[in-house]
Amino acid sequence: MQSTRSTKLLSLARRLIQVRAASQEAAGGLGTKSTKESAASEQTTHFGFQTVRESEKEQKVHEVFEQVANSYDMMNDAMSLGIHRVWKDMFVERLGPTHGMKLLDMAGGTGDITFRYLKYLANQPNPQNRVSHVTVSDINQHMLDVGEERARRLGLTTERLPNTSIAWQCADAEKLPFQDESFNAYTIAFGIRNCTHVDKVLSEAYRVLQPGGRFMCLEFSHLTNETMQWLYDQYSFQVIPPMGQLLAGQWQAYQYLVESIRRFPKQDHFKAMIETAGFEMVSYENLTLGIVSIHSGFKL
Repeated sequence: MQSTRSTKLLSLARRLIQVRAASQEAAGGLGTKSTKESAASEQTTHFGFQTVRESEKEQKVHEVFEQVANSYDMMNDAMSLGIHRVWKDMFVERLGPTHGMKLLDMAGGTGDITFRYLKYLANQPNPQNRVSHVTVSDINQHMLDVGEERARRLGLTTERLPNTSIAWQCADAEKLPFQDESFNAYTIAFGIRNCTHVDKVLSEAYRVLQPGGRFMCLEFSHLTNETMQWLYDQYSFQVIPPMGQLLAGQWQAYQYLVESIRRFPKQDHFKAMIETAGFEMVSYENLTLGIVSIHSGFKL
């Protein structure tokens, strides 16, 4: 009896699907066919280990960072045991900010790099009262809102900073709204791997930099020791997503973050991409056995 009922329900479900498909085809006509052909011809990319259409990735990444924005700094501390702070300190030290610098801090999110830049400048003498500037930019407005609120709490605003201005602007790293040669330094920390077209990001960075300007990228990378890479993989996949669930209620978001790290090009490959974009004197420095790398290049 149970088997007969299940068979009837399955048959009914199939008929409903067929009717719905026929209805959609009749209603859509050539438009439906055109949409299908468009979707089929659209290029695909990766979202972590998933393969998705390029038009989908930006929205998916946006949703991830909408979900983790308020807990992002806490999770960075938990995932890296606080070492991410040292990496960011070293990154800004390698940049060596000077008074008069105009910095674009892309994927600046919650302001970690910008705040270090401002504090670095505050500790440097400025006898000529040269004016410095930083534009913090991110594709996710929620992340920027979190960063701007942090800046107000820390007193790092244009009104309270001598000879320094700071602006917050939502923008896509692949299609920057800034004019050519607007900045003399460009930083992007833990953000470029989330972009759909890394080559476009690099091209835009080159465009908005002045001659002599410097591009710097801090990004998760690949360990140089196979045994250590294996251990790191175990920690990444077995510990970080559950930790994201416990601390932030977000398993899938942190699963994506781990997967996106593994999909990012190895150091030499990324170095070649930076050179292809037009940068010269390109180099990279591995930190913590290559868990992260600092990439640098100049527009000459």
